Amino acid sequence: MTNFLWSVFLLTLAFSSVTWGSDLKKGAIAYRNGDFETSLKEWMPLARLGNVKAQDLLGLMYANGDGVPQDYETAVKWYTLAAEQGFARSQYNLAEIYKSGGGVSQDYETAVKWYTLAAEQGYAKAQFNLGQMYHQGDGVLKDYKTAVHWYSAAAEKGQADAQTNLGLLYAQGKGVPQDNLYAYMWWDIAASSGNGFASKNIDVMSERMTSQQLSDAQKSARECVAKDYKGC
Repeated sequence: MTNFLWSVFLLTLAFSSVTWGSDLKKGAIAYRNGDFETSLKEWMPLARLGNVKAQDLLGLMYANGDGVPQDYETAVKWYTLAAEQGFARSQYNLAEIYKSGGGVSQDYETAVKWYTLAAEQGYAKAQFNLGQMYHQGDGVLKDYKTAVHWYSAAAEKGQADAQTNLGLLYAQGKGVPQDNLYAYMWWDIAASSGNGFASKNIDVMSERMTSQQLSDAQKSARECVAKDYKGC
């Protein structure tokens, strides 16, 4: 390709990117205002051209029935197109559909596949859900160590449900050495985010610990929060 043609190509690509961004924004504003017809009008052409964000958003519209008849099969179509391009949110959403069996045959193994791809990109919700799959043995062999791995990854991002389940595994000694201090620490952190199950667990665990152990666990929780949940 000559320098001139290459320059034209780059200019066209840049212009297309600006236009796509503008159309996505118009659709987003319309969506927030409940003008789903305009959202569909702005996003559909972009989705057909392969824009992953537009494809993901169309998947959302069809899954929720926003301005279109609720249609999980069509939602799966758009989510899949975006997911196959590596868009993590579409991978998490597609996994949820396969896990629940909404619009497709329930398929835990396929759910695990998409959760894994999104989790490996650092998507916290997918990391938590993948941890649950290994915790419960849905679509994979039950593996507490792997569940701990993914719960920990999500817990470090502040995901309260992952923090709660991680505390549960510490309390039970599954996938990790049994440790009431760490169980209490993670529950204390999750409870501060409003997780009711963690709050109930704290009350039960408190009866099994000495006042010194409780003090140490609460200190660990404060230190963990101060470190933004990293290295706890």
